[in-house]
Amino acid sequence: MEFGEVVRRRRMVRNYDPDRPVPPDVVDRLLEHAIRAPSAGFAQGWGFLVLESPADRERFWSVATPDGGGRERWLAGMRRAPLIIVPHANRSAYLDRYAERDKGWTDRSTERWPVPYWFVDTGFAALLMLLTAVDEGLGACFFGIPPQRLDDYRAAFGVPPDHQPVGAITVGYRAPDHRSPSLRRGRRPVDEVVHRGRWS
Repeated sequence: MEFGEVVRRRRMVRNYDPDRPVPPDVVDRLLEHAIRAPSAGFAQGWGFLVLESPADRERFWSVATPDGGGRERWLAGMRRAPLIIVPHANRSAYLDRYAERDKGWTDRSTERWPVPYWFVDTGFAALLMLLTAVDEGLGACFFGIPPQRLDDYRAAFGVPPDHQPVGAITVGYRAPDHRSPSLRRGRRPVDEVVHRGRWS
């Protein structure tokens, strides 16, 4: 598929065919593409938890599901996904990398960073997985794990304390889905968000 078409087709898919698993070679490509994301200092401070078995996926939903809020329909479709990938950011990898000789920030201070690139770079990796899913004829959805559920999530999957999940991604073959009410807002036009030369 042409890259422009991949970008145009990408959207958050919230319902999946539970009878069609993601082929192992496609799972491998999702992850191989993820690690091609850019990273500050080539720190590559990310880690990916891949959940494919029904037991692992059920454990994920039991510990990471948002409470209430009328999300029953959302959850019913999302739980059908045959694959969940949770990208994690490791801040220490960046602080260690930038304390090395060629960078020289030996104080390891987070105040030197204009933004937390460990989250930015892991977000880049997540986006590459979303685009790869489209290219492979699949659907995917990125969503957050509620903060009050993080301790249970970590305990359930043995996530080390220096790895912070930035969200989770469901992947699978699309099933009939409902449009998000948020789409009624419409996409902001380029000339509304792009400023050339000066902001105003």
